[in-house]
Parts: sequence; C-alpha cells; structure tokens
Amino acid sequence: MTTQTIHNETLLTEARLSAPPAERLVKYHDIPGLDREKSQFQEFVAVDLAHTTMLVEEGIISRLVGRSILRQLLLLKSMQAGDFPTDVRKGSFLLQVESYLLSAIGEDFAGQMHTGRSRIDQGATVRRLYDRNRMLDVMDRLNALQTAIAAQAARHARTIMPGYTHMQHAQPWVFGHYLLSFATRLHDSFDRLTQAYARVNRNPLGAVGLAGTSWPLNRVRTTHLLGFDAMLENSKLGREAWYAAEAISALSFVMADLNDLATDLHLWSSTEFGLVESDDSYCGTSSIFPQKKNPAALETIKKAAGEAVTWLATALATFRAEGTGDQAMRDLPLIHSALQTTEGMLDLFAGVMDTLIVHEERMSALLAGSWCTASNLADVIVRESGMSFRQVHHIVARVVRNSLAAGIRPDELTGAALDQAAMETAGVSLGFSDTLVRDALDPRSFVETRVTTGSVGPSQVDRLLVQAQAERETDCEWVARARRKLALAQTELDRSVAAIVA
Repeated sequence: MTTQTIHNETLLTEARLSAPPAERLVKYHDIPGLDREKSQFQEFVAVDLAHTTMLVEEGIISRLVGRSILRQLLLLKSMQAGDFPTDVRKGSFLLQVESYLLSAIGEDFAGQMHTGRSRIDQGATVRRLYDRNRMLDVMDRLNALQTAIAAQAARHARTIMPGYTHMQHAQPWVFGHYLLSFATRLHDSFDRLTQAYARVNRNPLGAVGLAGTSWPLNRVRTTHLLGFDAMLENSKLGREAWYAAEAISALSFVMADLNDLATDLHLWSSTEFGLVESDDSYCGTSSIFPQKKNPAALETIKKAAGEAVTWLATALATFRAEGTGDQAMRDLPLIHSALQTTEGMLDLFAGVMDTLIVHEERMSALLAGSWCTASNLADVIVRESGMSFRQVHHIVARVVRNSLAAGIRPDELTGAALDQAAMETAGVSLGFSDTLVRDALDPRSFVETRVTTGSVGPSQVDRLLVQAQAERETDCEWVARARRKLALAQTELDRSVAAIVA
C-alpha cells in the first residue's frame, strides 16, 4: 500500500486511517472548517507564541528549539491570513501551521511546539480569543448607538408626542423620554455582554484533550500572556463551548432592543402616523410606485432581529445530546455569525439615529385633538372633589364618550358638559369652570406636572439624560479598560518572545 505524503510529510490521518478523506467529507467538513479557522489566523499565532514561550520558560523544550519555532511564528504574525498557504489535505489549521514549520525548520524542531497540548484545548483557546475580541467590537458599536440615541434624546427633551398603549393614545409623552428608555435597555444589554465576556475570557490552554497532561505546564503564565481574566480549571471543561451559548443569549437581547426601536420608528414613519422619517440616505424606493420612500435600513434591522430569536434555541439544541461525546460541544460557529450580525445592525442603526428626522409639528397636531390627557382630568377631579378615583374614572370615561359622539375636542370641553357626565354616572354636579377643565386637558400642562421619579416631567427627563450619559461613560470605560488589559498582555508576550529569540 502506498503511503500518501506531501513533500515527504506524513499526514496526520494516514497513520491511523486506511483511506484518505472522502471528497464529500472534504467538501462539507474539512474545507468549511479550515476556512473558518483561517479567519482566526492572528489568534492561532498568538496561542502558538504564548504556548511555545511558556514551554521554553519552563524548560520543557530547549531554548534553541524554542527560538527556531518563535522566529517562524513571528514571520507568520507579519503575514495576512490570505497570504498563508494552506492545503486541505493536511487537515485543520493547527496542522497547517505545523506543516509550515516543518518545511522551514524540520520535524525534529517543529514537532516540539505541540508538546503538552491537544488540538482540542488549542482550538478552544483560539476561539475564545477570537470571540472575546469580536465581543469588544460589538460593545464599541453598542456604545456608538447609545451616543446617537442620547444626542437625539437631548434634542427632543421637550418634544411632546402622543404616548401609546394597545396602539391607542394613552397619555402625552416626550420623544426624548421614549428614546431614553432604550438607552436604559441598551445599558442593561451591555451589562449582560460584560457578564458573558467574563466567562468567555477564561483560558482553556493546558486542559489538553480531557484529563490534563504529565508535562509541567505553567497555565498561569499562558493565562497572563494571552490576556485572559482567569483560567478554566477543570480540564473536562476546556473542550466545551457553553460560554458561546451564553454570549449568543446576550447578543439576542441586543437584537431584541434593536427590533423594538426599529419597529416603533418604522410604524411612526408611515403616512398615517408621520411622526418621524428616516433620512433619504437610509431609504430605498420602488420600481413601480414613484411616490414611495421605503425605510430600508429599519426593515433590514427588523429582518436580522427576526433571525436572532432562534439563536439561543439553536445553540442549546446543538448541545442537547452531549453526554460523553463532545464534537458539537467543542465549537459553535453560530456565535460568529451572531457577532457579525449584531455588530452590523448596531452600526447601521447608529447611522439611522444620527440622521433621524422628527416631525414635531405632526406630534403637536395629533395631540390637539387627542383625549390622552383624560387621566389627568381624573386626577384633578379627585383632588378637587375628594371622590374616589374609580368614581371619577366613570365620569371622565362618560364625558369622553359624549364628546366623541358630539364632535367636541378636548380644548372645547366645558364644565357644563363635565357636569352632565357626572350626573349620568355618579349623580353629582362638580361645578368646575371651563378654564379648569381645559387646563387639565392641556398636554403641555400634563407633562410639566409629572413629578414622580423617572416620569416625563422636564426635571426628570433632564435627570435621565445625565444618568444615561454617566452609564454610557461607564460602559465606554469598561471597554477601554478591557482593551488596555489585552494590550498590556500583548506587550508582555512580545517582550517574552523577544527575550527568547534574541
């Protein structure tokens, strides 16, 4: 039987398997896996640099061998991923790098880099490095969207609009206050991402395949060199990807936030509402309807958010039958597309918010004929008459019914009409003046008299703006601090490699 070799190199599979990989297996398993790993090129090199440095420092491999390996790894580090030669017959990316080193420095030296590790813990470490870096990118985008939302909220801190429940006018609202509700939601989502990040950023290197190794690895050292916050101690867990499911869950919450905001703005930009409008640069048009201006960016975000609903369920389903097997548990490629989608939609939404057109006149016009201040009229009657709120609720509901039937607007309501409703429902006469009744139904007066914490009252909106800014600054500092730690780790890794190479 002829042994399959490449440049006199023995393939990993041929020592155990009697046949080369089937063409279908290569097409559907090997090539997609290799392409995915190649996108993590720099993370692969970083893990090899850290592991080799530790092996030299601990005396597990000689300084001469370590120097030879590290010099070649530094050459790899200077490459672009697309410039690195690969051959799918050689296997996964770890084996591609080993093959590269073998051709450069020989198998006696190159083969020693794999001392004390498995493709399992090496790959898991690469994926955690890649995922944490991409999570920080997502968090940067989230903070950028927060900034855009806060700027619009500040501009419209006094812009009064109808507030909706059940898609009906409920009470006067403030557009800036509405936007600040999403500032809070996104801050909460940021917090979820930090919690997920803490579990992503644990070092599995040194867990090896399952039970650890007899080699005296310094796992604390590689944890430090690679910028991990902690070590994943149980060697069984080094091969598992539950962290990815948690990260996906946090990303799903972000997409839910985006979906709700996009859905409202999409609805409110319709002709029937006309409250807001996307800038032309974030819209499309129709091939047949000349008048159409379609909010394409908002629709794109909503479509992406629909897919996000299934992310966590898909992740958990992938892990459903792990037991003593672990192929599915070792990798969850879905996290990469989830990270990419979330980052992209955050970036797109920031552009929409930066350029959003708010039609304040339309908001005012809708309020002019709205009975959304009826609850305030009820509060005024309770204070002035001493009646229970439930009694007064019946009176105000009846006056609204009578007024709608008679075509009377809120700013036309009289004290006599209110008395008529009071007699019909409670058998009492209130004797309120027309001025008192109309002032109670004035939307601006409604907003200005809200005093509870977190309400739409001007002082509370201003306070919420300050709070949102403080939360945003805290979130930005969190990312900056995380990036500084990674930069310090990179500096230490560079210094340690240089000390050996020199």
